Amino acid sequence: MNIDHIGIVVRDLDAAREFFATLGFTVVRGGHLEGQWIDEALQLPHTDAEYLALQLPMTQTKIEILSFNHPQGQKDPFMGKANQIGIRHLALAVDDIEAIMTTLKLKGFSFFSDIQVYEGQKKFCYFTGFDDIIFELAEYL
Repeated sequence: MNIDHIGIVVRDLDAAREFFATLGFTVVRGGHLEGQWIDEALQLPHTDAEYLALQLPMTQTKIEILSFNHPQGQKDPFMGKANQIGIRHLALAVDDIEAIMTTLKLKGFSFFSDIQVYEGQKKFCYFTGFDDIIFELAEYL
């Protein structure tokens, strides 16, 4: 068994694509979603959405970002809180956490704190990405 993809619903597909491109992801496929098949699969009437599947080089797992034109979803007011029930963050293993943190700060992303070190094994930090989604950068020592 393998993880095929992780789906993330976003408001702005282009902004999300640009964010992931900054981290080295490339688009491997995308398209428009509508019709009875997707209505039934999602149990949402008259689905009209766009999606992009993104992937890092030499990896298998994809990030699938979706933007719904109809029906539009509602933003969870607690989405950016680390203690809420559900999937809370996406962690990305990186080689140079300081360089990536600097790049993301220059693009306006805010970090929870400075880089922390866990038991001498990894450096890590959390930040708020697009649509208040929480991300972690992790550099293993």
